[in-house]
Amino acid sequence: MVASERNDVNHETEAEYDRKREIKAFDDTKAGVKGLVDAGITEVPRMFIGPPEDLNASSNSNSEQHEFPVIDLHGIHEDAAQRKETVEKVREASGTWGFFQVINHGIPDDVLEEMLNGVRRFYEQDTEVKKPWYTREPGSRRVVYNSNFDLYSAPVTNWRDTLTCAMAPNPPSPEDLPSVCSEILLKYSEEVTKLGYSLFELLSEALGLDPNHLKDMDCAEGLIVLCHYYPACPQPELTLGASKHEDDDFLTVLLQDHVGGLQVLYGNQWIDVPPTPGALVVNIGDLLQLVSNDKFLSARHRVVANRVGPRVSVASFFTTYLRPSTKLYGPIKELLSENDPPKYRETTIKDYSAYFDAKGLDGTSPLLHYRL
Repeated sequence: MVASERNDVNHETEAEYDRKREIKAFDDTKAGVKGLVDAGITEVPRMFIGPPEDLNASSNSNSEQHEFPVIDLHGIHEDAAQRKETVEKVREASGTWGFFQVINHGIPDDVLEEMLNGVRRFYEQDTEVKKPWYTREPGSRRVVYNSNFDLYSAPVTNWRDTLTCAMAPNPPSPEDLPSVCSEILLKYSEEVTKLGYSLFELLSEALGLDPNHLKDMDCAEGLIVLCHYYPACPQPELTLGASKHEDDDFLTVLLQDHVGGLQVLYGNQWIDVPPTPGALVVNIGDLLQLVSNDKFLSARHRVVANRVGPRVSVASFFTTYLRPSTKLYGPIKELLSENDPPKYRETTIKDYSAYFDAKGLDGTSPLLHYRL
């Protein structure tokens, strides 16, 4: 779309346009992006329209040259040779892509499917039923529903609504969760926590450490489950489901449906992450890049908007940012040497996440703020 056409979409001049007013009016509906779609809009509101340089960087047609890493976890607990081979694959993928898919991960297909269905059930309720969960008070509740956590700070609004649930270290009771998905949220969180333990063991070994090293650092202690809903978009060329960013956690385990749209920046190209039935996507978070002293990579990624929808995904964040703690995290001492000194200063998880939230998805890495 050329610039003149892009401007026509907005109908207002720069002098007339009041972004804060538009954002406030949108937020006050407590209906999210889904509310806009349900109202029958045919044009993307101006607050969602991103700069051309971000939107035009579509996935490269040569992306099929890059084979997205897929790691089979079958036999890692019984076969030492198989485990060693898997650790090597984890090391390679974590240090280059920062992303990989896992298969034979142990979570039953029916649990994965029901988790996606549970998210759909929540969003497809009447707006009035969802409104009591809608809030922007950070840390005020274990369950938070809203659209764009950084709505008031990010330069562009994303085409996405999110239900965020704090599931560990102290699991909520069923009555603390939305009734349409409480049972499966608890079940899925148990399963993904077990998988997380296995992944942190493999990641520890990939760093040449004791299998329990990252778990003993409490990397697997907290779990935040983000249930994303990306409605079908009438003009997907104008906006993004999620702007380019890295995750502010140790590790993310992502369940995505068949629609697709997730892209990873690899070799200066946006590469599609194929939605593979039964597979889960794993990516390194900023905090794991920090403690590994750049041996693992927290890769930039985004979600493109789509005329097809809704797209549903469930991102499980291993982090303890909701639990007040003065514990400092810095590069792991065992990984440092005279030739490989620490690249980052120490930080608490809470401070790191507060910096991330205040900055919003503005396209820059929070790690730069902590780099020595």
